[in-house]
Amino acid sequence: MSPKIPSRRGFLAAASLAGAAGIAPAAQAQLVPSRPQAEPAQEEPFYGRYQGGITTPMQEALYFAAFDVAATNRADLITLLQNWTKAAARLTSGLPAEPGTQDDDAPGLDSGEAAGLTPSRLTITFGFGPELFEFNGQDRFGIAAQRPPALADLPRFAGDQLVAGQCGGALCIQACANDPQVAFHAVRQLARISYGMATLKWVQDGFSTANKTQGTPRNLMGFKDGTMNPTAATADAVVWAGPEGPAWMENGSYMVARRIRIALEHWDRMKIAFQEQTFGRKKLSGAPLGGSHEFETPNFQATDANGDYIIPDTSHVRLAAPVNNDGSQILRRSYSFNNGANFVAERWPPWRQGIEVDAGLFFQAYQKDPRTGFTKLFDKMSKIDALNQFTTHVGSGVFACPPGVQPGEYIGQKLFEA
Repeated sequence: MSPKIPSRRGFLAAASLAGAAGIAPAAQAQLVPSRPQAEPAQEEPFYGRYQGGITTPMQEALYFAAFDVAATNRADLITLLQNWTKAAARLTSGLPAEPGTQDDDAPGLDSGEAAGLTPSRLTITFGFGPELFEFNGQDRFGIAAQRPPALADLPRFAGDQLVAGQCGGALCIQACANDPQVAFHAVRQLARISYGMATLKWVQDGFSTANKTQGTPRNLMGFKDGTMNPTAATADAVVWAGPEGPAWMENGSYMVARRIRIALEHWDRMKIAFQEQTFGRKKLSGAPLGGSHEFETPNFQATDANGDYIIPDTSHVRLAAPVNNDGSQILRRSYSFNNGANFVAERWPPWRQGIEVDAGLFFQAYQKDPRTGFTKLFDKMSKIDALNQFTTHVGSGVFACPPGVQPGEYIGQKLFEA
């Protein structure tokens, strides 16, 4: 049984008493300080039927990481997943990543930068990429036959300018919290625990107006993002995998992650009326053009005095609407990002080259099958969506996110029992 870990206050008090007794604190074996007892509203459950961070109400900050696997055998991979599961359960509860007594002459059991912080509704979501099942033609872990058909490689879409170092991965971790330091801390600990078994491939942090404003979050273009998401009543049919695939993925979901750079300087020079025509919605209210409130059903047949559609043919909302895509739908869970400034060349007039803010949208879509979800939707959008004048997809990944776990289980366990 692990020793009881004191509160931060108890830890500091113990250190003070030790100093008074003439014992140098650095010479003691110390316990890693825990974080403050969380209020119920500050803690999201880790265990359950589904993984957290998918249909969980969005938090304000994201830290996403994709990993290559360095483990060379099945047993080591299982050990990694077991260690990650145990640590994730502790981190989402506001505890240090690993239990036990800290020896000052050994590496830390937790890096400590989240000490004193609440869990801030931290969720940790794990995903398995195609490279886990087969890498360079090799079935490293004896699981190639269990790769779900839905975990199909994404095609190359029109306009893609994908950067190799920002794509793919055998494993991924999505950490979301209402405090960016808590989200980063979680991924940092899991990366530390994976030394020798997995290595970071690419990362992306992000932020959202979720919980800061009423209603749907806004992206960096100033428009609401996710208005057409499935409701609680329809999410089961859209998000969660059922018996149509391998048994180990039932109650799981498939994540498509796309890093989308937005030419904000170009966008900011556009008239508001043009921006609204591009989206097919009013910028302030989020209402579809011709409508009066955000969640009003768009009228795609409505025309103006000239006989033109009020919601243009190439508008984002028209092309993304389930009614125009045989009912195909996805759950958007996207975060804005700002990676500083970079040299870019816009691919649309005025073809400006130079230093621009490297910012945009880290788009994440969850669905029960990307082939009939994201891929079906985006194939058409990548060709004629008016937003393409301002957006460029530079990073990409697709991952199978297994179902949730119960105490004593590890993430993806059923895959290795199949």
